Amino acid sequence: MNTQRMLILGVAFVAAVTAALLVHSLMGGGTQTAKAAPPPPKPATTEVLVAASNLQPGAPLTPASVHWEQWPKAAVDVSFITRFAMPNLEESLRGVVARAPMVAGEPLSTTKMVHADGAGFMAAMVDPGMRAVSVGITTESDAGGFVLPNDRVDVIVTGLISETPRRFRAFTILRDVRVLAVDQTYREDKDQKAVLAKTATLELSPLQVELIETAQAAGTISLSLRALGDSNPKAAGDVSKDKDTATGPVVVIGYGLPHATATQGE
Repeated sequence: MNTQRMLILGVAFVAAVTAALLVHSLMGGGTQTAKAAPPPPKPATTEVLVAASNLQPGAPLTPASVHWEQWPKAAVDVSFITRFAMPNLEESLRGVVARAPMVAGEPLSTTKMVHADGAGFMAAMVDPGMRAVSVGITTESDAGGFVLPNDRVDVIVTGLISETPRRFRAFTILRDVRVLAVDQTYREDKDQKAVLAKTATLELSPLQVELIETAQAAGTISLSLRALGDSNPKAAGDVSKDKDTATGPVVVIGYGLPHATATQGE
């Protein structure tokens, strides 16, 4: 066999091997692709109670204002409310109000809700910037016992201004004030009758608190019940601009004689 023929056979062999390798690569016989890693297991979850919408302090909690939502168990705080701890939602929320503001989707916690029997309930009922103040009343001085929680009233003070002859003066010091509670009754239930109470808790601004404390020292406090719908909370308590009710200072009586005065806002 001559050299030229051997060279041709060598070239043909190399070409055949190259072709075989190319066909093998095209048919998937090349380098194997790496398999994708399996997805990590889903974290364990549990159902927690969250706010269905934004809630303000004092807002009653009902099944419509909250809902259950899946929450990672590892992120559940001990103060969160779980379905396991509160299986009967409607029964458990009866008489419960929000103690702090909450946004939609925020988990409810034991620190942000208070029961009607709890010590912090009244604080949750008071609007921000306002104060709750109790005043002594009688059946005669609270519209015959028909003043109930959430009613709006005017506050009238009656005081002695002269011993000889005996003269009294009565005038309105606060107007359109919200009644928070009457004695220990904090809400008006269906078909509720008149409450024969000894105290009424009013929602007042800090300046109104000073005014009503001065008025209690000056004489007798009475509550004048306003008609339903006859309310303007923006002007509540502002009697200084009303010519019909701005009747002057509160006269403080000591031992039967006037000895000090105080005006609204002092």
